[in-house]
Amino acid sequence: MTSIKEQAAISRLLSFLQEWDNAGKAARNNILKIFIESNQGKTAPELEQEFSQGASLFLVRLTTWLRITYMTGLCLEKILRSIGIFLSAVSSNRYLVEFLEVGGALTLLEILGLEKIKEEDKKESIKLLQIIANSGRKYKELICESYGVRSIAEFLAKSKSEETQEEVQVLLDSLLHGNPKYQNQVYKGLIALLPCVSPKAQQLSLQTLRTAQEIIGTTHPSIVDCVLKVLGTMHLEVQYEALFFLESAEDLYRKIDSIQADILAANKVNVTKALHFHRGSSGRDFTFLPDLDDSNQMEYITAMEEEGKVAPQAPPKH
Repeated sequence: MTSIKEQAAISRLLSFLQEWDNAGKAARNNILKIFIESNQGKTAPELEQEFSQGASLFLVRLTTWLRITYMTGLCLEKILRSIGIFLSAVSSNRYLVEFLEVGGALTLLEILGLEKIKEEDKKESIKLLQIIANSGRKYKELICESYGVRSIAEFLAKSKSEETQEEVQVLLDSLLHGNPKYQNQVYKGLIALLPCVSPKAQQLSLQTLRTAQEIIGTTHPSIVDCVLKVLGTMHLEVQYEALFFLESAEDLYRKIDSIQADILAANKVNVTKALHFHRGSSGRDFTFLPDLDDSNQMEYITAMEEEGKVAPQAPPKH
C-alpha cells in the first residue's frame, strides 16, 4: 500500500507534469531554466528521486517538444541542455535508450544542417552526440548509420566558431576509436575536409587524420595529394599540421597497397615536386622517399626519373 509520503511525491510529480503540459513558451522556458540550475550533475538515481521514480515522463516531454520545435530554434539550447542532464547522468543508460528510440540521434544531426539555428544551439547538439558516441560501439555505429559522419564533417567545415569546431573534433575522434565497422568512413570524411575554406577545420582535420592513419593502417590514395595542396595555404598553423603529417611520409609508402602504388607511380600525386615547391616557404626540408641508404635512394630516384615521375636530382654530397 502506498504511504502518505509516496502519495505526496506522486502528487507533486503529476502537478509538475500538468504545469509543463499547460505552459506556454515563456513558462516552459522558465521551467527549463529552473530544472537546469537544480539538477546539473545529478546521477540517474538522484533524478528518479527528484521525480518520484517518474523522470522518464519528463524526458519524453522534452524529447517530444524538441522534435516539434527544433526547426524554429525555440528554447533550443535549454531543451538540449536539459536532455543532456538525463543523458550524462551516471547510470543513465535507460534514458539514453529512450531518447534514441524516438529518433533523438537523427534530430541532433538534422540540427547541425539548419542554417537559421544559432551556433550555440548546434554546439549543444554536438555535446549530446559526444555523450551518445562515448556510450559504446553500437551507439557510434548508430550515428554513422544515420549519415552522421557527413553531417558532422559538413558542420565542421561551415562553423564560424573555433570553440565549436574543437568540440566537433572531439566527436570525430570518438567515432574513430572503437568503431571498426565505420572507422574508414570517418577517415574518408576527414580527407574530404582538407580542401574546405575554413583554416581551423583544415587544422583540426589534419590533427585527427594522424590518429586515423594509425588506426586504419592502409593509406587512402587521395590523402597525399590533398595534404600537399593544403601546403599552399597562407595560414601557418595549417602548413605546420600538413608538414608534421608528412614528416612520417615513409610510413605512408609502407602502408599503401599495390594498386595505390600504381596510382602514385602514374603521377596522380607528384610528391617530390610538390614538397620541393613548398620547401622554401616552410623553411624545413622534407624528402618523401623510403628510408634507404644513399646508393639505394639514388637507384630509386633514377628509376623514377626514367619513368618521368620526378625531376632529375643531383647525387648526394659526401
